[in-house]
Amino acid sequence: MKFSDRLIREFFNTHFENSKTKINSDAMVLIAEVLKLLVMEGAMRTAHQAKQEGSDTVTLEHLEKILSQLILDFS
Repeated sequence: MKFSDRLIREFFNTHFENSKTKINSDAMVLIAEVLKLLVMEGAMRTAHQAKQEGSDTVTLEHLEKILSQLILDFS
């Protein structure tokens, strides 16, 4: 899994107060790695939630159940 530099830049640029703010390449690598870990952990927790409920299909409801704890763990 890989997040494109363009996607990361566009996401952060929408949240920067100063339009001249830039992200250097080392920061891009770290941000991409954190995003990758967040997505992988979320997918694993969501699959585990579905399995605990006896479901063999992961749904949005399973993600919603784990999302608050995932956000707390990554903040």
